[in-house]
Amino acid sequence: MKQLEKYADHAYALMRIVAGFMFAFHGAQKVLGILSEFQPPMGSQLWIGGVIELVGGLAVLLGFGTRIAAFICSGEMAVAYFQFHFPQSFWPSINGGDAAVLFCFVWLYISAAGAGPWSLDAIRRK
Repeated sequence: MKQLEKYADHAYALMRIVAGFMFAFHGAQKVLGILSEFQPPMGSQLWIGGVIELVGGLAVLLGFGTRIAAFICSGEMAVAYFQFHFPQSFWPSINGGDAAVLFCFVWLYISAAGAGPWSLDAIRRK
């Protein structure tokens, strides 16, 4: 719908903010034990992944260092998919890796597109 085109930049910013929040929340579950019964041992690979999710998700949410944060988060999700999900099955809907694949490509797109409006990166550029 062509009428919605004028809202593309703001819709993109909302996607970045919501994805960043969701990713940061996953990290908070792992690192801080928030709303989670499982907390990986400090320094373990899962815990380090949680730190990347928490810090990277907050950086993307705020639009601060967005490109590099999103690129690192994309890589983390690629590793998570191929290390933990792919060995179970090729298909993400079967191996439980659909969120990892989706996050991986959302972060890859954001790393290419940048923060957009409503971001600390945009404020710094001015």
